[in-house]
Amino acid sequence: MAIRIAERVWAGIRQVAGGATEALDAQLNEQRIRLAVTGLSRAGKTVFITSLIQNLLAMGGGRDTLPRVSRKLTKGGRYRLKLVKLLPTGLETLPHFEFRTYLARLAGSPDQQAQWPERTQNLAQISLVLEIERESALSQRLGNRRVRLDIMDYPGEWLLDLPLLDRSFHEWSAATVEALNTKPRQQHAAAFLEFLQSVAAGDPADEAIVRQGHELYRDALLACREQSGLHYLQPGRFLCPGPQGSVPFMWFFPLPHQEGSVAAGSVGSLLRDRFETYKRQVRLDFFDLHFRAFDRQVVLVDVLGALYAGETAFKDTKQAMSDLAIGLRDGWGYWNRRRRQALSDSIDRSGGVASARARSSGKWAVAIPVGLASTALSAIVAPRPVERVAFVATKADHVPALSRDNLRNLLESLAKPAAGAWDAAKAKVSYHVAAAIRSTDDGMAIDGDRSIEVVKGVVLGEEKLRPFHVGQVPSAEPPPTFWTGQYFKMPVFRPPVIDPSGGSGIRHLNLDEVLDAVIGDLL
Repeated sequence: MAIRIAERVWAGIRQVAGGATEALDAQLNEQRIRLAVTGLSRAGKTVFITSLIQNLLAMGGGRDTLPRVSRKLTKGGRYRLKLVKLLPTGLETLPHFEFRTYLARLAGSPDQQAQWPERTQNLAQISLVLEIERESALSQRLGNRRVRLDIMDYPGEWLLDLPLLDRSFHEWSAATVEALNTKPRQQHAAAFLEFLQSVAAGDPADEAIVRQGHELYRDALLACREQSGLHYLQPGRFLCPGPQGSVPFMWFFPLPHQEGSVAAGSVGSLLRDRFETYKRQVRLDFFDLHFRAFDRQVVLVDVLGALYAGETAFKDTKQAMSDLAIGLRDGWGYWNRRRRQALSDSIDRSGGVASARARSSGKWAVAIPVGLASTALSAIVAPRPVERVAFVATKADHVPALSRDNLRNLLESLAKPAAGAWDAAKAKVSYHVAAAIRSTDDGMAIDGDRSIEVVKGVVLGEEKLRPFHVGQVPSAEPPPTFWTGQYFKMPVFRPPVIDPSGGSGIRHLNLDEVLDAVIGDLL
């Protein structure tokens, strides 16, 4: 009996010692970074992450798939990257990014043509680890460094809900309906605008009427996105509801009315309460839970698609990017400052009432509602801003080499007014053009009596290679005369041949430059 007890004690000691050793090893040798990838609709988030992972795995196998990163990992002729591997799923609470499924779809098969993945509908995560030899002989005694990269994919539509946190239902309704009465939104929202004529804020709440209004408004948003290429559409979860789907607190729509109180049980009261519940819920589910934990951020933007969808779509994209940049620059900072001011004003207005109640009852009365207290706490405990942000104009393989500098400059002109005020101590911002999967080659073609630069690719659904000329890409926001030309829909090129086993990586354009910008300092 005594021997068995001694054996158990010794086993326990070894287990504790082993755990301490593992903890010390992790402390000394492992760095964890959370890289979030987002972007406006159809910017290629899923493709970007799939190609990034595949090329990292191939690089770990000795292939020079990301040359700029490989050069950083080479010291004195010695290649320091020893291993890249996907981490197995564990106890994660987030959906898994289905890397293998997306890779197989992009690679195609003898029976099925290669396909581009569907748009991102929910938050997803995948993790991999890079094992890197230390640079000096002395530090190598500590063992290889490990960089754990948690890559998170989430819809850009959700990030565009951030400005809603600073708006009342009345403010949001007035601004939204005003926007819906301008072209091209007006044509998509005709049915909803007609419906609004029959509803007043003071009417008794009728769930059937409210649900009808919600569905008409949601359909208008979808039409604005799909038919006119607009991006600044709120609430974002009306377009990408996530795993919850459409739940009752989301059944609302903008309803302009005179600012002030509305009777309990009225349509206006119900819509206002659901709007406030929506803000609280998306904040708890995403912003407080996930957004505040991001260390590095890649923001993908289909600048070309917006440019050639017309002036309204382009300006809409510009506004969306501005608010994206503010959110990433300040974290909760900008909106916290606004909420702190609102909190101060509210306390000033209600302080006298609270004091009077306290004196009359003989007890200390708390007049500040719970929601206001929560706002105060969030204003004090604000997360840090994202450390590094890379804005990326995607689909750069749609334009020839000489036009890519203009594309990058155009991207910077859209984001920099908001992002340019970034303090160097807070974050490093960079601007890039890239194609996570390169589907074209540069070439020349004859246009009349002159040669022009083109790209050559196979349009999805076709079999023959053909040249494509995107026309002039401006290097800054175009003048009014630019919009007098005809707009056209950007072609969807067939993906290149991809090895589904992944050993050879995936052909890309500037993916290594983007990766170096966001995690190069860790290598």
